[in-house]
Amino acid sequence: MAAPDTLRTDDWWRDAAIYQVYPRSFADGDGDGTGDLAGVRARLPYLAELGVDAIWFTPWYASPLVDGGYDVADYRTIDPAFGTLAEAEKLIAEARDLGLRVIIDIVPNHVSDQHAWFRAALAAGPGSPERARFHFRPGRGENGELPPNDWPSQFSGNTWTRVPDGEWYLHLFTPEQPDLNWSHPDVRREHEEVLRFWFERGVAGVRIDSAALLTKDPELRDFIDGVDPHPYIDQDDIHDIYRSWRAIADEYGGVFVGEVWLPDPERFARYLRPDELHTAFNFNFLTCPWEADRLRRTIDDTLAEHAPVGAPATWVLCNHDVTRTVTRYGRDDTGFDFAKKRFGTRTDPTLGTRRARAAALLTLALPGSVYLYQGEELGLPEADIPRDRIQDPMHFRSGGTDPGRDGCRVPIPWEAEAPAYGFGTDPGREPWLPQPDDWARYAVDRQAADPGSMLTLYRTALELRRTEAGFGDGPLGWLPSPEGVLAFARAEGLLCVANLSGDPVPLPPHTDILLASDELPAHGTIPPDTAVWLRT
Repeated sequence: MAAPDTLRTDDWWRDAAIYQVYPRSFADGDGDGTGDLAGVRARLPYLAELGVDAIWFTPWYASPLVDGGYDVADYRTIDPAFGTLAEAEKLIAEARDLGLRVIIDIVPNHVSDQHAWFRAALAAGPGSPERARFHFRPGRGENGELPPNDWPSQFSGNTWTRVPDGEWYLHLFTPEQPDLNWSHPDVRREHEEVLRFWFERGVAGVRIDSAALLTKDPELRDFIDGVDPHPYIDQDDIHDIYRSWRAIADEYGGVFVGEVWLPDPERFARYLRPDELHTAFNFNFLTCPWEADRLRRTIDDTLAEHAPVGAPATWVLCNHDVTRTVTRYGRDDTGFDFAKKRFGTRTDPTLGTRRARAAALLTLALPGSVYLYQGEELGLPEADIPRDRIQDPMHFRSGGTDPGRDGCRVPIPWEAEAPAYGFGTDPGREPWLPQPDDWARYAVDRQAADPGSMLTLYRTALELRRTEAGFGDGPLGWLPSPEGVLAFARAEGLLCVANLSGDPVPLPPHTDILLASDELPAHGTIPPDTAVWLRT
């Protein structure tokens, strides 16, 4: 069931536009209020028309959905809420027929506490082979009442949970997500088999969740802030794992993209060596404020850290974990930091939308590949979720101070006048997360008919990006520009100019205006918070 040769080129991933689907919130095909694979299959023509090259699915596997599917109970089974394995195979084939590759999500750091391995570990008891696949340890203190170490959680709260027989197990995320022991051969063998399982079914690539967290300090030593090496982030032996994975991917022509949050450029680049991962998400760009100097520095740093290993940069403005771009760019603080998320942060949606439109053209003009999160092409803002409807564990583990990530996971609107904006097939069924009352204006059918809409902007930009040879992977050269303006040249005489200043700036010399994020005045200037693509 591998994809045909017409879709398999050695380097498609170097400049691909990849669309992220969060299955619960994309489209509901069976009318139960939850998005599913049937809904995605029905909307595949929309994604083909949008102009993307591939679709990345967040986890669709069997899961209790404590953490949005990132608590996997069985990697070889589709969760019944989403469909069946046979349906996933049909989706992969139908996407391929439309020229769309499929990328799946693998969560190697942990599994669900409902996974067969963990249930067996709890039943087997201390010292058993079953527990050796995880990190079970006796506690500290006179009676073992204290956790084995003081490691900080990736979420708020504790990283250790005690079981009735007195031992503790490690979970860097929620207690329902026990960490695997990657020094155990069963763990390595199982994940290699899972990769083969999905490559055999025709997936083109794999996104690796929490890619730098897998291996741990063997002695589980305490965390000391500012002291290297970190006991569970970016351990040196993690690269042996990815070298073995790369050999498997190369057999099938598959590619990897890693979720790698690392501040050290040299350490980051190690994951992108030719025998490891193909690409890794560029989170410095995502979290960077809407400020010209800082964005230019981030772009330069990103290209510089990729250059030594010959890997393409990967650009992303938002995803299923962070505040949506329109809302973020409308705030006083336009950057993003998990620790700073709070209820009631004020935003200017008009300003945020204008900046998000400019950011779209800026991002799509950069060399490398780009990821779009579902609804980004519609200009969706972050939704305010009533507190009694919040489901994200980040909210609860913060003691209720963090609003969580549900606001960027609300089901997207398809039809302005339909119940639930056309998200589902049962007009009487409410979606799993509530949609705002004013979202008709963002609906796909309304935007598709509007030449000035965000959707039209994205469709046009993606078409130009695909047809203009100067875009995609390749060189970038900065041009002289006024303060607060980013201007750079790509190949074939293409220019991108983004005005992040508070004043209009002159258009540089050009022969054609290919696309502008907003209407340009007749007197030849670029308004504030506007980007334009030019030909010289």
